[in-house]
Amino acid sequence: MDINQLGLGETNKMLKPMIEFCASNMHHGTDRLMKKLEANPDFDVIEYGCLGNCGECYMVPFGMVDGTIIAAETVDELEQEIMKAIEKQKAEREALDRLIDDM
Repeated sequence: MDINQLGLGETNKMLKPMIEFCASNMHHGTDRLMKKLEANPDFDVIEYGCLGNCGECYMVPFGMVDGTIIAAETVDELEQEIMKAIEKQKAEREALDRLIDDM
């Protein structure tokens, strides 16, 4: 039985990036970015009261993409870094899918 018969190949293709924001970080303007990303049906966006990254949270805008902290000096830079992280993960998932398909 191959991975596609198990349905696991298709499951991997359906995963949406999970982007998380801290409510305590909104004073940096991440609330606008969060709302913008929420409008995209390709992303799962969640706001938490605290993500446990207090030192950085106080200093700069940040978020998490699938559990990885992404921080930047400005909200615009944060958006760019989040999109880079998502594109990198997408490329890695596609490479894994190709590898599995070749098995």
